[in-house]
Amino acid sequence: MFTYETADQKEVRRFRIAQFNGRMATVKAGESTVTGFVRSVLEQESTVPQRWTITIVPNTPKEDPKVPRPTSRLRPFADDYF
Repeated sequence: MFTYETADQKEVRRFRIAQFNGRMATVKAGESTVTGFVRSVLEQESTVPQRWTITIVPNTPKEDPKVPRPTSRLRPFADDYF
């Protein structure tokens, strides 16, 4: 799990929407980029200004599917008409 802390309300709103809709979110922290599902968005009440801790479950990137062999351009049922 990846834990991210922020004070940006727009960013927190984006993470909450991603969590509610079950979509993946991407975070850039320094040089690293993490993409995954948002597990929790917790507000830290004892801090001024407001801060939130966001927990993301990283998702491994999918490999690109192999390109299937091209199919024949001929109509497959052309013999049925003759």
